[in-house]
Amino acid sequence: MASVTESIAALSFPTTSRFRTSLSRPAMMISQPAVSLYSHRGLPEFKGLKVQSYSLFSFASTNSRYPRVSKHSGRIVCEAQETAIDIPAVTDETWQSLVLNADGPVLVEFWAPWCGPCRMIDPVIGELAQQYAGKLKCFKLNTDDSPSIASQYGIRSIPTLMIFLNGEKKDAVIGAVPKSTLSASIERFL
Repeated sequence: MASVTESIAALSFPTTSRFRTSLSRPAMMISQPAVSLYSHRGLPEFKGLKVQSYSLFSFASTNSRYPRVSKHSGRIVCEAQETAIDIPAVTDETWQSLVLNADGPVLVEFWAPWCGPCRMIDPVIGELAQQYAGKLKCFKLNTDDSPSIASQYGIRSIPTLMIFLNGEKKDAVIGAVPKSTLSASIERFL
């Protein structure tokens, strides 16, 4: 029976592997509704990254070895944002009261929403805020919304993390650095 099926398949498609691959490959790319295996086993459903399609697939010509999906066929959506610690924002209006007049050390992250390294270091800042709760206050300053404070402290690249103690700038760390580097810098002022 298997040989009959293979014979029919061989007659209906040309024998070149390139043509056969380009016909069979798109059929596998058609998305089906996802069924979560976690719900059937009593486990919590995964809420990580997923791709949302918003345009039709466009396949490469038959001259290419493998068909390709259009660059603009979907976007990645993160559903795990509720697990991140929300660091309070500081602005021009609240800078004096929250940072300069604060009791104890204050860590301020100068960032912008379009900055990739800023987004990479954001979970690390959240972990540090939890780790040093009660000993250190953590804030974020959007340099697009408060450019005057950023220029006052000479912020030329973001992310820049500054530690203030009694209203004075004590230390600055520039770039997305490891958690251990930030912890060592914070420990000096506790």
